[in-house]
Amino acid sequence: MRRVKSALLYTALCLLANSSLAEMADISVLREGDMRKLVVHGTPYAASEIAFISQDGGDITLADYHGQITVVNFWATWCAPCRAEMPQLSDLQTQLGSDDFSVVTIATGRNPRPAIKAFFAEIAVTNLPLHADPQQSLTRDMGVLGLPVTVILDREGMEIARLQGDANWNSESAVAILRALIKQ
Repeated sequence: MRRVKSALLYTALCLLANSSLAEMADISVLREGDMRKLVVHGTPYAASEIAFISQDGGDITLADYHGQITVVNFWATWCAPCRAEMPQLSDLQTQLGSDDFSVVTIATGRNPRPAIKAFFAEIAVTNLPLHADPQQSLTRDMGVLGLPVTVILDREGMEIARLQGDANWNSESAVAILRALIKQ
């Protein structure tokens, strides 16, 4: 009987090791520094399907990023911590940006397009999108209660992790977490 229980336990552990939950646990161990604030969800859930305004002025949804690991950052021009982390998000996009990975920035609330452009020009960011959610419809539907908030979406558009507040997004820990997700 003891051998049967041991065999069942071993089989269960092997199955768990190959599951996406085990993969999420793997990224949890990579959290250091600011990334300790990253909450890795035990069960991923679907991101909002509500449209927001693309940098070209048309409607876009997070589903447009399916097939990629996506870091979605909700920010505002008046938010000091948001402004502080934007160069790091830009550097992250420079390091990892590809068909497999994107950083998506969404200015939420009252952020006039000229103010967004001026801020990006001031910090010399040219590789992040100037998306906006002026009515905060997406922001509310995603449960964003304060700024900044950054969520990580898997290739299927499922939210797998969330970080409330600012963080060093180009740190070794952040890059290691995202590289691990890209490899999955």
